[in-house]
Amino acid sequence: MDLERLQQLLDKKAAQYNSDAFIADDPVSIPHRFSLPQDIEIAGFFAAVLAWGNRKAIINNSRKLLQLMDNAPHQFVLYFQENDLKSLMHFAHRTFNGTDACYFLHFLQRHYKQYDSLESAFFFQANAENPVEEGLNAFRRYFFDSEYAPERTRKHIAAPERGSACKRLNMFLRWMIRKDDAGVDFGLWSGVMPSELICPLDVHVSRIARSVGLLSRKQNDWKAALELTRALRLFDPEDPVKYDYALFGMGVMEKF
Repeated sequence: MDLERLQQLLDKKAAQYNSDAFIADDPVSIPHRFSLPQDIEIAGFFAAVLAWGNRKAIINNSRKLLQLMDNAPHQFVLYFQENDLKSLMHFAHRTFNGTDACYFLHFLQRHYKQYDSLESAFFFQANAENPVEEGLNAFRRYFFDSEYAPERTRKHIAAPERGSACKRLNMFLRWMIRKDDAGVDFGLWSGVMPSELICPLDVHVSRIARSVGLLSRKQNDWKAALELTRALRLFDPEDPVKYDYALFGMGVMEKF
């Protein structure tokens, strides 16, 4: 398929899936339950971290986790006491369990008691050359900058320097940074431009990307995510990650 025809296809599919109809059956529906920016950040962060496996299970377990926070995640994060975490110890989603959830909450409490937004946890270094890559690496170091960090929890926060494609965190950043009239993404953060985002790369997106000639690298790693994003910038240098909707929709909904 030539580039012009491919762009026409991707533009059509991006417009189709970047719509209100996409929200209900996707993990992005979890932060859409809230209006307070900090609630959106926290709910979105947990939904993104849990986003592997069946989408229905991801949504159901994200809801359960937020119910354990009284469906007021920012207030819970700011004021919980150790006794409030007992019920969370029974939570589980695949390999993410109560120990992980409690450490995440301790980190979030530590952060939000100093800052108004989770954006500063990712992008506290101004004028970074590669803001998303450097931000994700810095976030993981910051997240585990505690003597109490459980070793088992480290697998739940990826980083480019460890070779990961960082699909879930890149998806979270897409939610927080992209903003358009479709209203799926929130556009809460302004320190990084949508043009600098990296496309979330999972098995569905990578399969479609390879089938249409946008990705040649065989491994689904950080280098592959960069390669795909560079290709998508040829179609829209200001908002390349909007094509995540097209590739994901073609892979999951259409079995392209």
